[in-house]
Amino acid sequence: MIAFLVLCLIISTASAAVTSTSVKDWYPTLAKPFFTPPNWLFGPAWSLIYALIAISGWRVWCKTGLLAQTGGRRIFIIYGAQLTLNLFWSFLFFGAESPLAGLIDIVPLLALIIANIVVFARVDRIASWMMVPYALWVGYATLLNAAIWWMNG
Repeated sequence: MIAFLVLCLIISTASAAVTSTSVKDWYPTLAKPFFTPPNWLFGPAWSLIYALIAISGWRVWCKTGLLAQTGGRRIFIIYGAQLTLNLFWSFLFFGAESPLAGLIDIVPLLALIIANIVVFARVDRIASWMMVPYALWVGYATLLNAAIWWMNG
């Protein structure tokens, strides 16, 4: 479990580092929709979500590993891909200061999270349900990203 927590901590830390540079200078200058959450909410929400991502991944890993006969290899390709797109989003939206690039990344990210939930459900229902808050948050973030792109395009 420690490896999964460390992986998510690395992604979270890298994302936060990139985000912190723009959240003070660039992000406040953007027009944002009425449903934009307060900035203080992002840290606690993502902390909980990353913990759930790590624990759910660990639960499935304990049952499959990377064994082909258990589907583990395919499952963790999806898991790794969604985490990679998750990391890229911060670099694209905040680092590159591009809502359009963020939107291009976040749409397949959401699809991969949903695929991740489906493949996890075949192995561990609890792990699958632990990914649902992540999908809901990224779904909300997709709407927010799209609105910011539209309002500032």
